[in-house]
Amino acid sequence: MRPLLVALLPTLLFGPAAARADQEMPIFDAHLHYSHDAWEVVPPQGFIDILRKANIRRAMVSSSNNDGTRMLQELAPGVIVPELRPYRSRGELATWARDPTVIPFVEELLSKRKYVAIGEFHIYGADADLPNMRRIVELAKQHGLFLHSHSDSAAVDRHFQQDPNARVLWAHSGFERPESVRAMLRKYATLWCDLAFLTAHASNGKVTPGWREAFLEFPDRFLVGTDSFTPERLHYIAEHARWSRQWLSDLPRDVAEKIGFRNGERLFGGPPQ
Repeated sequence: MRPLLVALLPTLLFGPAAARADQEMPIFDAHLHYSHDAWEVVPPQGFIDILRKANIRRAMVSSSNNDGTRMLQELAPGVIVPELRPYRSRGELATWARDPTVIPFVEELLSKRKYVAIGEFHIYGADADLPNMRRIVELAKQHGLFLHSHSDSAAVDRHFQQDPNARVLWAHSGFERPESVRAMLRKYATLWCDLAFLTAHASNGKVTPGWREAFLEFPDRFLVGTDSFTPERLHYIAEHARWSRQWLSDLPRDVAEKIGFRNGERLFGGPPQ
């Protein structure tokens, strides 16, 4: 049998679905959680196995009380990109910004370990001017960290008012319409957007109008993400990676690769060589 035919035989017999995971486009997942209620459902090695089977080469992970992130990073430091979450339990989502014990908790963790970002935290509107949030912005500046902000545009504006040089990863693109997202990206050169838990940007494997224009105008400013905010969502990671590759294939290859993995690796570091 001719060498070329031998090389093509798997594709001829089984089609693209037969391609090995490591031959697919890798993914940088910019929005995952591994909080205290997930550890018994999926142990740390199981979490890493999920990522590897899905060809997620790097993953930004935060966890409520931060021990989950630590366990994963110790197990697979080349895979896990650690964030510091200002929550000791997921129940603090609505209270952390007014809790005077949060800042000492964050400062102690920063003194012990290295992180790439503070977040994902939830903050909206004028609450972004509360003392806790202002101190988080100061700590991010002091330690050279990103702010991973689950927020509306009013809160993002306040982050940049407090630190014009802040680097902000806007969780879920603020759940805003693409026109509003584009306006914010034009306004702030150091704002990036993750696409976690969004579906409006793609349908039936195609990128939807509005979002296509946003991706083509700002190919360097978007990252994909799954958002495993409950333990059950951990089992959706591989399916989300597959779905992401599907709609990304509807974009020019260079744009798809930037959103799929290159932007994340450029901002937060690639896998060890």
